[in-house]
Amino acid sequence: MKQQYFILVLAHSMHGRLRRVQIPHRVVYLILGLAVAGCFSVIGAISSYARMAWKVADYNSLRQEISALRQRYQKLQSEKEETHAQLANLQLLASEISMVYGLKQLLEGPSDISQEGSLLPTVQQSIEEYDLLRTANLTRYPRRSARFWQVNTYPSMWPVEGTLRGYFGNRTDPFSGEGAFHRGVDISAPTGTPVRAAADGYVVQAQFISGYGRTVIIDHGNGLQTLYAHLSSFAVVPGQEIRQGEMIGAVGSSGRATAPHLHYEVRRQGRAENPIRYMGRTQTAARRDFPF
Repeated sequence: MKQQYFILVLAHSMHGRLRRVQIPHRVVYLILGLAVAGCFSVIGAISSYARMAWKVADYNSLRQEISALRQRYQKLQSEKEETHAQLANLQLLASEISMVYGLKQLLEGPSDISQEGSLLPTVQQSIEEYDLLRTANLTRYPRRSARFWQVNTYPSMWPVEGTLRGYFGNRTDPFSGEGAFHRGVDISAPTGTPVRAAADGYVVQAQFISGYGRTVIIDHGNGLQTLYAHLSSFAVVPGQEIRQGEMIGAVGSSGRATAPHLHYEVRRQGRAENPIRYMGRTQTAARRDFPF
């Protein structure tokens, strides 16, 4: 059987010659098949490139959003720290003004309210009370002889009624998940539980400290200090003389804290020591969980 074919006629424009070229059917079909396959390949390549370009654009958009969110988070963290510091300073100022107001009443006696034009102090009165506050530590709280208050300078008292949860030494940081050295002990207690001075001394600091939150530091003499952190409020002011067992603040979760508790440290010559060596066994709740 003779093979079927197409005839392609070629004519020369100058000489008028005709030339016939026989092309088999299968060759034509093969060429058409290759052309269709090439079209599909080109379309597939264009589609793949378009998808890749769309994914790259979406990835870049997500990166920009993440960067913007990270910057916003850092800004909010900074504003939060500033707000905590401002609140701590305002609370400290309020406590100091309340203390000064009580001192003035004690020194001047009760005033006749009926003779006052207003129950609210004037700006000048507020300034005078603040000035009095600045010198209250020297004029109203004169330091007594060391022999008088050094009777109870050993911090043997538990600063708060609660359960001992965190111990002194190496541990896993609850925020970073990495190893860290814990400079004190953590005593779990509800928010607002009174925190008391572990020994006699003078208040060195009562302010917001980054990480520690609202913090009170008491100097007991001979290079010995105690630190009380994560408080919810203050009950003392810097320079105030304090006695063992007197309230200095309340339990809270300010600073880097996951739950209400007291972070308690004992420092000698600036170095943190294990508070367990000093703390007595006077708390029933603490004694139940204490590892002796």
